[in-house]
Amino acid sequence: VAQRPARVLSGGEQQRVALARAWALAPRILFLDEPTTSLDPAASREVERIIADIAAGGTKIVMITHHLGQARRLADDIVFMHDGCITEHTPADQFFRQPQSPEGDAFLKGELP
Repeated sequence: VAQRPARVLSGGEQQRVALARAWALAPRILFLDEPTTSLDPAASREVERIIADIAAGGTKIVMITHHLGQARRLADDIVFMHDGCITEHTPADQFFRQPQSPEGDAFLKGELP
């Protein structure tokens, strides 16, 4: 795989290459926007494992996701936004157990318009 150009790799392989390139710079903070969009479940799990490894190495991860399961698995804190405004910033376990904003509660129930 190392000999092939990145453009001919699968989506999951391309995403792993992108994460490796970013991680190689040893950033203090890594911003990720929907890093597993369009990936199959196996590729998503591998990308999540890499993200967890990066975080375990001391890099702070700031990630945008609409995937509740992914947020439960990876997040320490949740910053919930609605209509461009932060409506809640709380530890992840508290957010999923008892959201503090009506918007967060509605989102978790699948009722947010």
